[in-house]
Amino acid sequence: MKGDHHMILRVIAKCLIPLILIYAFYVQFHGEVGPGGAFQAGVIIAVALILYALVFGLTATMRAVPPWFTRALAAVGVLIYAGVGFWALLSGGDYLEYQALFGEPPGEHHGQHAGIIIIEIGVLCAVSGAMTTIFYALAGRVAEIRDEDW
Repeated sequence: MKGDHHMILRVIAKCLIPLILIYAFYVQFHGEVGPGGAFQAGVIIAVALILYALVFGLTATMRAVPPWFTRALAAVGVLIYAGVGFWALLSGGDYLEYQALFGEPPGEHHGQHAGIIIIEIGVLCAVSGAMTTIFYALAGRVAEIRDEDW
């Protein structure tokens, strides 16, 4: 690699990125009972990838997480979200009515918990995929004005 003067930055990033991802999953799985949730966790995952791109370069990031994967992840997230809604409709309830997912009586809440978790996984996939795709689109643009012309 060219430029050993970035060695400390690379080492720090390699230590921070796993911690950022762990924090994203903490926000994801505790969003139901505390502040945060799937949208915030998806953005935090995208932030980890953006940090990787800023330190190691866009090309290396696109090799690690290809653009086709981020687009597919966003699409799968939307399908999961919509799929839970249609599952509820097919089970005799309203769109995204979690109680109808497992045909539970009104006093039970297992469908509610399962529905929320599945929906949040869909939102996590959609948001992290979309944010990373947007970053790839913006970061991969060719500048109209060269840096030397500023």
